Amino acid sequence: MTGEAPATGAPRIVPVDAAAVLGRCDVLATFTATPGMIDRAYLTPEHAAANAATAGWMEAAGMTARTDEAGNIVGRYAGATPDAPTLLLGSHLDTVPDAGRYDGPLGVMLAIAVVARLAARGERLPVAIEVLGFGDEEGTRFGATLLGSRAVAGTWDPRWWELADADGVSLFDAFHAFGLDPSRIGDAARDPGRIAGYLEAHIEQGPYLEETGRALGLVSAIAGARRFELTLTGKAGHAGGVPMERRRDALAGAARAVLDIERLALELGCVATVGMIDVEPGAANVIPGEARFSLDVRAETDERRDGCWLAIQNALQETCRDRRLALAIEETHSAPAEQPDPRLVAAVREGISAAGDDDPLVLLSKAGHDAMAIGATIPWAMMFIACEGGVSHHPDEAVLEQDVAAAIDAFEAAVLAAARRHA
Repeated sequence: MTGEAPATGAPRIVPVDAAAVLGRCDVLATFTATPGMIDRAYLTPEHAAANAATAGWMEAAGMTARTDEAGNIVGRYAGATPDAPTLLLGSHLDTVPDAGRYDGPLGVMLAIAVVARLAARGERLPVAIEVLGFGDEEGTRFGATLLGSRAVAGTWDPRWWELADADGVSLFDAFHAFGLDPSRIGDAARDPGRIAGYLEAHIEQGPYLEETGRALGLVSAIAGARRFELTLTGKAGHAGGVPMERRRDALAGAARAVLDIERLALELGCVATVGMIDVEPGAANVIPGEARFSLDVRAETDERRDGCWLAIQNALQETCRDRRLALAIEETHSAPAEQPDPRLVAAVREGISAAGDDDPLVLLSKAGHDAMAIGATIPWAMMFIACEGGVSHHPDEAVLEQDVAAAIDAFEAAVLAAARRHA
C-alpha cells in the first residue's frame, strides 16, 4: 500500500547514499569522552550529543524524533493508516572504550537511509517504521548489557537501579542527570501486539563474509552465553624455598585450565574465552596462591553451550584434584540463545537476494546484539555486513563503501518484504 506524495511546499527529502552513511558514522566518532579514541557510554554527554545528531538525521529523513524513557533515540515514520502496526529497525549508539566506528552506529544509519528513500518517494507502508538508536548495548558503564533494548522489550529489572559506575554514580542518579524519570521506565516498553517485528543490520564481527567474497549474510541465531568467575586456590610460598614437587601453584593450575577450555571448545563446536586473569600475591619471587579468571562460553543452542560448560567443569575439577587446589565458581551472566522469526528471516533473505546474492551465507552470531533482548517479546531477524578482517571492538574496524551500498539496497528490500508479509 502506498500513500500520497508530500504536498507541494513540504520539506524535500534527499535519499542517503553509502558515502553519506559512512560520513555520519565519522561524525558520531567525534562524540567521545576520551580524546584520541572512540569512547561513548550510556547516559553521558557524549551519548546526548550522539542522540542529538541522530535526531537531526531522522528528521531530515522525514521522521519525527524523540528520546524515550530509557534514553534511546527514536525516529517514527507513519504508516499508510493511523492504526498501522510498527516495524522496528535499529541498533546501538554506545561503544566500548577505544572502539571502532561501525559496531552499532552503522546499523542505525542504514535504517535512517532506508526511511529516507521511502520518504523521498512519498511512500507509506502497511506498517509504520520506527528507527531505534539504543543508548546502551555494550554495558561498559554500569556492567549490565542491553539496557536500552531491554527497556523497549519490557524486561527492565528494577534491581539495576542500584548499579553504579566506576565513579560511584548509580544508574538511578544517572537517569536523573540525563533528564530522565526513572519512575517512567515502563513507558519505554512496546506492546508486542502492536509491533510487526524488529530488523537489525550489523557488521559481522567475524571473517566469513570477507573470506567468501560476500557483502551480506543472514543470521541464523544469536548464541547463548554464560559467564563465570573461577577461582583456584593453592598455597603461596617462597619461589626458591618450596620444592617443585610440593607446590600448590594456583597459576599453574589456571594455565592448564585455560588450555583445557580452548581444547574442549574446539572439540564441542562452541566458543569459550578466558579474557581476564588475576594472581595473588602477584610477586615475581612468590608462588601464586590464588588465581581468579573469567570464562565466557557461547553456542548456537543452550544445550550445546551447557554441555560444553559441564565438560569444562569436569576438567577443572580434575586439574584441582591433581594439583591439590580448591575450586570456587561464580556465575555472573546467563543469556539464552535466540532464534529469529522465520517470516522475518525470509524477508531479510529476500532483501539480500534483491541486492544480488540469491544464496546468502547463513551465519551464527556468536556476539550478542540488541535483537537478543528484543527477542524476549518481539519477533526479529538480522542481516550481517562484511567487515575487514572480521575486526570489531577496535579502532581498525573497516567496511567497504560498496558493501554498505548493497546493505542499504538489501535492508530496504527486506523492510518492504516484511511489510508485505505482515499485511
